Amino acid sequence: MSDIFRIILLIVSVGTFLFIIKRIRQAKVQIEDSLFWILCALVLIILGIFPGIADFLAGAIGVFSTVNFIFLVFIFILLIREFSMTIKISQLENKIRELTQAIAIKETEKENKKEGEDL
Repeated sequence: MSDIFRIILLIVSVGTFLFIIKRIRQAKVQIEDSLFWILCALVLIILGIFPGIADFLAGAIGVFSTVNFIFLVFIFILLIREFSMTIKISQLENKIRELTQAIAIKETEKENKKEGEDL
């Protein structure tokens, strides 16, 4: 891993870590949701400080370049995260639809009851 890439990796990772911490303190993001990003930033900081870990892992799975290994691993991790978020969004959309239908039914019942009293 080149020194320039290591410096960029460290700067971006520390920046991301500080940004997430700032958002948590401002109550803009829940701690549970930000743990994923904190862990990713910490892993990248560790890989930036100790590039031998990434070199070893890249060699172990047969990836020619350490940088390609890092990109490959994080693309895979982000794809898994995207899939889990898609599932979560689908579940929330179903709950919203059910709540909307329940509210519409209650309002219709209220209107029908009110019309019955007016007659």
